[in-house]
Amino acid sequence: MKRSLLSFALVAGLAVPAAAEDQAVSYPFEGSFEDATFAVESAIVGRGLVIDYVSHVGDMLNRTAADVGSDVELFTQADVFLFCSAQVSRAVMEADPMNIAHCPYGVFVADRGGEVMIGYRTYPDGAMQEVQSLLDDIAMEALE
Repeated sequence: MKRSLLSFALVAGLAVPAAAEDQAVSYPFEGSFEDATFAVESAIVGRGLVIDYVSHVGDMLNRTAADVGSDVELFTQADVFLFCSAQVSRAVMEADPMNIAHCPYGVFVADRGGEVMIGYRTYPDGAMQEVQSLLDDIAMEALE
């Protein structure tokens, strides 16, 4: 019995990192962080969408590292662009009003030691794949 519980615990523990890898899609960006943020902003606004907020996650993490007892630099810079699409949001919330939990949507730009990336979180199967498709289109346009 103990061996079965130990085996289950090991398997369950190994499943967590695999699930964590499926939480986001990211693409390498050939260029500077500033160029990537401009490209993402342009791709969002170019679709007639309004950026509600830009979260400067990298600045916050760097500013508060010592306060939480860390000296690890996770990102040189990192921003998340938050926005909604009235058309897409209505479609996914008409399919399931609880999809409100996923709004607003975000596209991130991050620089980790000179490696710039653009990405977004993944969404569940079903109606939310329309949002994921929109985010992927935005990321692909920004990479061009």
